Amino acid sequence: MEKDLKEICKDLRCDVLMSIGHLGVGHIGGCLSVVELLAVLYFEAMRIDPKDPRKPGRDRFICSKGHAGPAVYAALANRGYFDRAELLTLNQGGTHLPSHCDMLLTPGIDMTAGSLGQGFSCAVGAALGAKLAKDGAIVYTLIGDGESQEGQIWEAAMFAAAKDLDNLIAFTDYNKLQIGGTVEEINDVAPLAEKWAAFGWHVIEVEDGNDVEQVSAAVAHAKLGLGSGKPTMVILNTVKGCGVPWIVDLGAANHNANITEEQAQAAIRAIRGEA
Repeated sequence: MEKDLKEICKDLRCDVLMSIGHLGVGHIGGCLSVVELLAVLYFEAMRIDPKDPRKPGRDRFICSKGHAGPAVYAALANRGYFDRAELLTLNQGGTHLPSHCDMLLTPGIDMTAGSLGQGFSCAVGAALGAKLAKDGAIVYTLIGDGESQEGQIWEAAMFAAAKDLDNLIAFTDYNKLQIGGTVEEINDVAPLAEKWAAFGWHVIEVEDGNDVEQVSAAVAHAKLGLGSGKPTMVILNTVKGCGVPWIVDLGAANHNANITEEQAQAAIRAIRGEA
């Protein structure tokens, strides 16, 4: 690998800022909180081929919290699925990069993101399909903590454990915020680890989900569970807006926030150490 994961995280974070800043508004907070996970998955963990995005038996990533689409696009572009210049077309007419992931439009997207919770069910189905096909694919999926308030999440969780889907590795972006405020005050999902364990999942907690080394170690640990008969949930304690202090300070308002190109460029320079 030409760049280490920390440098890749900087690239992804800057590309998220560039694309959303060019558009002027977007789901900036929840994109920045998952950069480290995407760097680990796309540049270290997953068996994928950008030249053959539909290759049978490939590992899959399904972003159930679909509003993190711009972060996924940054990972795909940097991994070589399409030209980085396309990132500037985010959510504009004729784009291949809509705000939420669409498998019919974007190379490398394995499932369209619908209503919150639906992508997770699709990931469970994909893992079951891979089991039946015996193709060795690992299915990775990402859900949000606010999304975890959806009943569909827990129906799918119960099914995955019942079907022994140990080829399913899920992640919760536990940044403690959702569109209307804190998760705790709206509909608390704590204690998450105990809930997932009670549903028959192997659970790994990451103290700092924005520390790429901790995330890498957790994914490696999760892969040890292949063949155990249990799906794995990795709980990532993250910061919504991580990497850009003024976006973090917006709190829940950074879920879908206005950002100018000037603000984005200033943040990019700071991340690059050029400010």
